[in-house]
Amino acid sequence: MLKNSLDLEKLECMATKLRTIGHPLRIAIVDMLEKNKEMTVTDIQKRLNIGQAATSNHLRVLKNQRIVKSVRDGKKKIYSLKFLQLSEIINCIEKCTD
Repeated sequence: MLKNSLDLEKLECMATKLRTIGHPLRIAIVDMLEKNKEMTVTDIQKRLNIGQAATSNHLRVLKNQRIVKSVRDGKKKIYSLKFLQLSEIINCIEKCTD
C-alpha cells in the first residue's frame, strides 16, 4: 500500500475517510447504499427511523468526503456510493467483531 515511503497527505486523507464512516448511522448508510445501489433521503430516513434533518446531515458529511454522490431527479436527490470498495471496509470490520 505505502511502498517505501510514507505519503503523509494520503495517510491523512485515508484517516479522515475512516473517521467519517466511523459513525454508526453512517456505517448503516454505506451498508444500505451498497445493497440498494441508489436511495433517496426519504428511503434512508425511513429505514434508519431518524429525522429528515439528521439523515440529510449524515449524507452531507459523507458527500463532503466524497464517500457518496448524488444526482437530482426532479425534486429528489438520489444517493449512491462513489466507490463500491468502501463497502468492503464495512464488511471486513463486521467480520472482525465476532
